[in-house]
Amino acid sequence: MLVDDHAIVRDGIRLLLEQVEDFQITDEATDGEEALEKLKKADAESTRPDVVLMDISLPGMSGIQTAQTITRHHKQIRVLMLSMHNNEDYILRSVEAGAAGYLLKDTSSDEMVKAIRTVANGEKYYSSPVATIILNGYMQQLKKGDKSVVKTTRRSKLSKKEKEILQFLVEGMSSREIAEKLQLSVRTVDNHRANMMRRLQVRNAAELVKTAVEEKLL
Repeated sequence: MLVDDHAIVRDGIRLLLEQVEDFQITDEATDGEEALEKLKKADAESTRPDVVLMDISLPGMSGIQTAQTITRHHKQIRVLMLSMHNNEDYILRSVEAGAAGYLLKDTSSDEMVKAIRTVANGEKYYSSPVATIILNGYMQQLKKGDKSVVKTTRRSKLSKKEKEILQFLVEGMSSREIAEKLQLSVRTVDNHRANMMRRLQVRNAAELVKTAVEEKLL
C-alpha cells in the first residue's frame, strides 16, 4: 500500500514498483485516516498488504502516528517510512513507532526495491544517510563523558527480556528461532531488537552483538 498526500509521488512510485515482477500495489491512501480505514477493509476481505510505504509528513494524522497504529493493530504488516526529513528526531520516533525501516525520498529506485524486499522478509532497513545519523548520535554521546559511565548507563537501559534476547542474538540465533524459544511473536522480538539498537545507537544486528560482547552488557 502506498500512503502519500501527493498524487504525483504515488504515481511515480506505482509506475516504478509495477515494473517489479513479484510486486503488487494493493491500494493507495492520501492520509493516515484513509490508510487505516482501507486496512480494516483489507483485513475483512483478506487483501492485506505485506508492506505499507508511508510518507512521514501527512495532513492530519502524521505518518509516525499512523505507523504506530498499524504496528499495534495490524501486526503482520511492515511499515517502511519514506521521508525527505533526515534528522535524528524523526528517525528515532519512527523506530519507536514500530517502523521496520526508513528511506529518504532521494533514494535510488534500486534501493527502494531492496528496502521493500528486506522489510517484507521480516528484517530492518535504513538507508546509509539514516544509519550515519544514528551513528553520529552515538559518537556525540561518547564525547560527552567517560566511556565507562556510558557503558554502565547502556547496560542499565536494557530490560531483563531484552538482555535475554540479546544473549540469544550473541549465540547466533535468528529472530524466528528466538521467538520460538521464548514463545513470542517474531514481531515482538524484532521490536525488542530495534529498541536495543536505538538505545545502544548501533546500525544493525551485527553491531548490536559486537557492542554487547565488547562492552560486556550481558
